[in-house]
Amino acid sequence: MGKVELLVPAGNPEVLKIAVKYGADAVYIGGEAFGLRAKAHNFTPAEMKAGIEYAHARGVKVYVTANVFAHNQDLDGIGRYFGELKDMRPDALIISDPGVFRLARSICPEIDIHISTQANNTNYETYRFWHDLGAVRAVAARELSLEEIRQIRGRIPPEMEIECFVHGAMCISYSGRCLLSSFLAGRDANRGECTHPCRWKYSVVEETRPDQAFPVYENERGTFLFNSRDLCMIEYIPELVGAGIDSFKIEGRMKTALYAASVTRAYRRAIDDFFRSESAYRENLPWYRAEVGKCTHREYGTGFYFGKPGPDAQIYGESTYIKDYVYLGYAHEIDERGRVRIEQKNKFSVGETVQVMKRDGRDADLTVRQIFDREGNSQASAPHAGQTVYVDFGPDAQIEPLDVFRRKSA
Repeated sequence: MGKVELLVPAGNPEVLKIAVKYGADAVYIGGEAFGLRAKAHNFTPAEMKAGIEYAHARGVKVYVTANVFAHNQDLDGIGRYFGELKDMRPDALIISDPGVFRLARSICPEIDIHISTQANNTNYETYRFWHDLGAVRAVAARELSLEEIRQIRGRIPPEMEIECFVHGAMCISYSGRCLLSSFLAGRDANRGECTHPCRWKYSVVEETRPDQAFPVYENERGTFLFNSRDLCMIEYIPELVGAGIDSFKIEGRMKTALYAASVTRAYRRAIDDFFRSESAYRENLPWYRAEVGKCTHREYGTGFYFGKPGPDAQIYGESTYIKDYVYLGYAHEIDERGRVRIEQKNKFSVGETVQVMKRDGRDADLTVRQIFDREGNSQASAPHAGQTVYVDFGPDAQIEPLDVFRRKSA
């Protein structure tokens, strides 16, 4: 039983570095076009080249998303894009569209191809089909149970890899092909432009009174007409491994560095503990559960892994995102005076206690002693998002570059 891969999303270069620091075996990223997260910062060609080199220097793989469903006018651009990627040498391309697959095979045959969940990989014949064409991995449709994945594993070539989502947001359409955004906003989710209308607030209109909208009042069951719970399988690592999954995929290319650090660190430790000793894994379950709750998320569920969700599976106790901790920024560098340079993401003040996250699972509470701006002027707080500040945490803080800072929500 080989150790599974932990695959983490990175929507921009800083999150890539955070994911690598906190324990990813591989990261998946997108360029400025042809991936399914147009609203993410994504990577310029120069950033992508630097990110791939950075990850490879630390033994981490990089997969590049090219999983749009292409139209005729996209194909020339995709061909040029693959020509650029050929020289950058990512470890794999993530593809949904058969035409895009053909282009990748002809332009950069030396780069592995992974078949995206958007291709709706729901059975072992589909895996065999893509394997025969040269794909080395397919991402399982999110509608599959662990039993179905186990059956696929037993009926495909052993070298064909199975990748599964284990954590993160669940699209209402699960494995994709959603048309809601196209219909309501003219933005095609299958070309990276989803406006997430499944998360909008709605009113009801009665047919005979089209000009009168009735609000949908919330009760104890919530008002999430389309919204799925977030997926969290950190309590079921043994079951996932037992099903024959090769790669555990985290969702979230539009999430913050705090999300990347918290979730990566928790799953890294859970996987390592399990492969060292299942008793160690069981003993540390409370820590894993607590850690994945410290970044912004909706209530958690287990998706389809244990069978089709029942009628109560999507009932919410909370009607909004759960946000127990606030992301403050990360350590860019430590200057000669021991002050930490941070690009502030949320306000914090002198005298406040903040928490620094270490890769091994330790958290240290630190007091903000002083804050300085770029010119060296002292200030009582860091109130402006994006401001670069230098923070004095005292001589015993032991901060390292890329350490992430957070504080408990008020």
